[in-house]
Amino acid sequence: MITKTGSAKWQGNIREGKGEVSTQSGVLSNEPYGFATRFEDKPGTNPEELIGAAHAACYSMALSGGLAQAGITDVTIETTSAVSLDKDPSGGFSITKAALTVRIAGNGDRTAIEQAARDAEAGCPVSKLMKAEITLDLTIA
Repeated sequence: MITKTGSAKWQGNIREGKGEVSTQSGVLSNEPYGFATRFEDKPGTNPEELIGAAHAACYSMALSGGLAQAGITDVTIETTSAVSLDKDPSGGFSITKAALTVRIAGNGDRTAIEQAARDAEAGCPVSKLMKAEITLDLTIA
């Protein structure tokens, strides 16, 4: 099993507080995020765009594997995942949708390319994450 980590630190309340997000690899290191970057389109990152980037990257890799198995060559894949955060009737928020937009260039059978794209949509590990079990290990200091 491969395990990778991401971490976040938050101080303050939801509106005025500030957070930092980091990745194990160091690609993100104490990158700031907060209410304004999530809900008011201010500069900075937010959880939804990070999920979108991870989804697009994962899908592209899964698709490249499927295309190779189908004999498609000279492949270029451009993927965007638009992650939607919507207000719940209960007053909270939920991620309700991740819409993949994909542009594929490659040499080979068009039907095989379309099938590989559909298979990658279902088989991408980040797509599967949306249905995964989530566990919690809590420590109160």
